[in-house]
Amino acid sequence: MTIGEKVKNLRNERGMTLKQLSEATGLSTGFLSQFERGITTIAVEHLATIAALFKVKINYFFEEEAVVEPIIRGYDQPVIHKLNNMIYKQLSRTPQDKKIAPKMIEIMPHEKRELPTTYPHHGEEFVYVLEGILTLVIEEATYQLYPGDSAHYFSTVNHNWDNQTNNIVKFIVVHYPNDY
Repeated sequence: MTIGEKVKNLRNERGMTLKQLSEATGLSTGFLSQFERGITTIAVEHLATIAALFKVKINYFFEEEAVVEPIIRGYDQPVIHKLNNMIYKQLSRTPQDKKIAPKMIEIMPHEKRELPTTYPHHGEEFVYVLEGILTLVIEEATYQLYPGDSAHYFSTVNHNWDNQTNNIVKFIVVHYPNDY
């Protein structure tokens, strides 16, 4: 992002017009417009005036934006939720900015062997089994999914999944829309 774009963002965040910025800084609206669009440059003393007006340090305009690495290594997957016998791991570094929300879920073995309570929610779900045998219930049907198996369904129908075995079940689930 250019310095001019940063000034424009600050101005817009504060609901300020170019005319108001012009009056506050003594710079013409034409000049400020060209500066925000990257057509012209600005003197440091004028940039300092703008920084003071917006209550930011002048180095704010020169800082590089942090690049968010799109990769999450297996050893670095954040655990986002633990619920009963389930561990949810985030598979996207910035899920709040995305349209889908991929997670890896591990279901530990447990003593309970009755089918899980089903429930609906908005959207759709995709499930891919990595390890173990996943019990998937959709409406009245019960399925056993093995490693390499997948299911894709509207989550507006009653559904749920569980581990009915003595081994860990590990699978990927992708929700749309994103539930973050």
